[in-house]
Amino acid sequence: MHRTADSFLRMCDVGTARTYAYLLVDHLRWLPFEGLSSATVKLYDLERYMGAVGAEFRGPFGQPWRAGKKPYQQRTLETASAALKGFYVHQGKLGVNEQLAGELAGSRLPTKADRNRAVLGHLLRDKPVNKLRPKRTVRRRHPKLPPEGAKEVLLENFGTARDRMLLTWLDDGGFRIGELTGLHLVDLHLRENTRCGECSTAHVHICHRETNPNCSRVKTKQDWAVEDGIVRGGTIRRVSPAMVHTYFDYMTTEYPSDAKHGMLLVNLAGPNTGMPWTTDSARKLLRRAGYRLDLGLIKPHMWRHQFGSGVLDAAGGNAVVAKEAGGWASAQTVEQVYGHADLQDSKFVSALDTVWGETK
Repeated sequence: MHRTADSFLRMCDVGTARTYAYLLVDHLRWLPFEGLSSATVKLYDLERYMGAVGAEFRGPFGQPWRAGKKPYQQRTLETASAALKGFYVHQGKLGVNEQLAGELAGSRLPTKADRNRAVLGHLLRDKPVNKLRPKRTVRRRHPKLPPEGAKEVLLENFGTARDRMLLTWLDDGGFRIGELTGLHLVDLHLRENTRCGECSTAHVHICHRETNPNCSRVKTKQDWAVEDGIVRGGTIRRVSPAMVHTYFDYMTTEYPSDAKHGMLLVNLAGPNTGMPWTTDSARKLLRRAGYRLDLGLIKPHMWRHQFGSGVLDAAGGNAVVAKEAGGWASAQTVEQVYGHADLQDSKFVSALDTVWGETK
């Protein structure tokens, strides 16, 4: 047990602490490999570590750090930089390696975007800066989508109502796979004007639970509660008629009548029949089907990308509408990831014609 790391992680939320713990374990193992400790490491050493875990080539020792494992990608590097900064600043407050803590606990002047995002932005004087954070790469404007016609091919070949429901809910609802496998039956309000009073049409409440038997967790942790047997709060997601249809098909033909766990998706075969279905099992189902049907690699998140692009286009580029429909953290995220101009759009063509002097 690393006592300082443990005391730092206890200050984080459950989900953040778990993520930071994985990243800190890797870093704390690296320190003795370099003849260092958390009390003697310097900023230059941390910069070398960030380069090592993100490197895709073999270093001077003949093997990369974390040999046999993939290098950290951009998002993981950003999370690792936050974990390291938080850990060493916390350690500095305890009187250990205070020089490093002082170097990491810097700040910068706020930008116009910072002031626009902040409540009472005119009072904002500075913003914290992380010297370990890698430079942001150019965002991919066109996220990877499922292959053309993949939904129809998969639905035709899926032999169970559960699998058809999974695909329909991914496609029509834009669910993250952890949200879908983490649903409980009480979270589903599939009739109009339900007693929760939070949405008049069919919808579901996506609730973060740490105690799910299949270990599924929701990324967005909105407050929720059960009052008089009715779930209220959480992230509310609208449900299409096709989603309701596949739900009733699954519940009336395959859902075990003796299930006590109350979760929506269950195993249909094998030694764990009737037990909650895991995110890993859902991913493997789609991956195997994709290769078997010559569609290539199929991932659940592809349908979330397709849903985001489709809603944004249908809403005329209104990122706020797309944000609410898919449960993204901010409209800015939707614009950065899914916002792009259609090169055949009449407004786009008209704008170029005006610039080129081709308008009649």
